[in-house]
Amino acid sequence: MRHPLVVSAALMGLVALAGCESKMSDEEVERAVAGVNVIDESNLNDIMLTVGDPEEAVAYFRRAAAQSPDRIDFKRGLAQSLIKARKASEAAAVWSEVANSPEGTAEDRVNLADAYIRAGDWAKAKTELDKVPPTHETFSRYKLEAMVADSDQDWKRADSFYETAVGLTTQPAGTLNNWGYSKLTRGDFSGAEQLFGEALSYDSSMFTAKNNLVMARGAQGKYDMPVVDMSQIERAQLLHTMALAAIKQGDVVIGKTLLQEAIDTHPQHFEEAVRAMRALESNVSNG
Repeated sequence: MRHPLVVSAALMGLVALAGCESKMSDEEVERAVAGVNVIDESNLNDIMLTVGDPEEAVAYFRRAAAQSPDRIDFKRGLAQSLIKARKASEAAAVWSEVANSPEGTAEDRVNLADAYIRAGDWAKAKTELDKVPPTHETFSRYKLEAMVADSDQDWKRADSFYETAVGLTTQPAGTLNNWGYSKLTRGDFSGAEQLFGEALSYDSSMFTAKNNLVMARGAQGKYDMPVVDMSQIERAQLLHTMALAAIKQGDVVIGKTLLQEAIDTHPQHFEEAVRAMRALESNVSNG
């Protein structure tokens, strides 16, 4: 947050220089000051996008874009802040304006497709991705291509795009988890298990991947807990997931044992597991 002070000091130096140098015209001073203001704006834009409250960022960029409608960077900032504020439909409208402007880039169109996916409009997302030139080979583009192929149940294309996307990033955990979930929905449980394990090798804290891993193992009748880092609460939650998977497979006795272990493991009252146990006992007594 020290940028404004730095800019103010620079501005004072320019004004002092203008006073000392009689050869420096008013127009030259204005150009110099304008250059400093652009630097300050750029810093503020970055701050609003990275550490600002999403709603504050939306308000800032909406006001800036209204005041300077020719500034594409303000429109991009508005679209990005709308995504952070979980307003995907509004973001899509702004990204569409940016992507279809003379200054629009292939990455802007990828961002437009991303906004459509977040808004649940898969058809429009596919249309926009089809407009992206094949030379634009980025992680974001292929990740979205994989997700769209998944939505179409085009598994061959999805696997190809996921594989390409994973190779284009140093942080593939999220994409590997998505790929694993895709395999899980197809019934390829061993393939899903492998991908969830790989995701956790990159990010051992990703609880979603841990939970998905347990589901993939449970679907194969593997009811022992995987060897992954987990807190006591996470262990209880994963035992609950494993119990439900066992019950779904028809292994009710194992499921009940796992539910009880989940209840005993959780450091506080585990309401979800308790409800599941009660429902299971009620079904058994009525059956």
